[in-house]
Amino acid sequence: MDLMTLLGGIIGMGVIFFVLSSGGMLSFLLNWEAIILIFGGTLGSIMISYPWASLKWVISSFKMVLFPPRRPPIADLIRSIVYFAEVGKKNGIESLSAELSKSPHPFLTDSCQMMLDGVDLHILQERMEHDINTTRLRHQQQTNIFTSAGTFAPIFGLLGTLIGVVQVLRNISNPQMMGSSMAIAMTASFYGIFSANFIFLPIASKLNYHSDEDILSREVISKGVIAIYEGDVPWLVSKKLEGYLSLALRRKAKAGR
Repeated sequence: MDLMTLLGGIIGMGVIFFVLSSGGMLSFLLNWEAIILIFGGTLGSIMISYPWASLKWVISSFKMVLFPPRRPPIADLIRSIVYFAEVGKKNGIESLSAELSKSPHPFLTDSCQMMLDGVDLHILQERMEHDINTTRLRHQQQTNIFTSAGTFAPIFGLLGTLIGVVQVLRNISNPQMMGSSMAIAMTASFYGIFSANFIFLPIASKLNYHSDEDILSREVISKGVIAIYEGDVPWLVSKKLEGYLSLALRRKAKAGR
């Protein structure tokens, strides 16, 4: 499980619970009409905005936020590619077939396998670029769903507030009904703002982070495999890929040699 997601959720919920309980507002905020309006309205808007082909991956996106996929660090990925370059330069590219089981990333395995199968260099490069672009598009679609939900939810909160105000005006001569109407007005705004800033937008940000990490790994692999295919020496392959590392990581990698 992602420790930061867990700690963030605990801290955020703890702060909100403390503030509401201190003000004696916990029972006041439990308003099912407002909850149904915000989450039901947001769900309906999302279903209108996106096709089922995108929505069917929403559950997987939730799981990714809580249980992120294991990806090798970029420095380890570069070391593996340089090692493949050393083996290919020393024993020929065909010798890499015995090393594919040591590959730390499925994309590296598939790309090297296509290279071993004799796929033309330009076709291989086009195939890897297509895979990267498709992956980026798929990730962006999932991020957009939660970003849109974070946009819709506060608007439905405002709608709930307007509905509550209208009910207050209709029952201005009935104090008891006015109180329940004001409850809807206030709690709708709370749930709209809360769900947007504590659920939907943070999930979109975390998905965007994982997407950037995945795309970066694939770009490093693509660059490295092309360099191996072109017959570059391991030193040159390493230099080409070091540009993907930050300055601090580059210094750490050099210190560990």
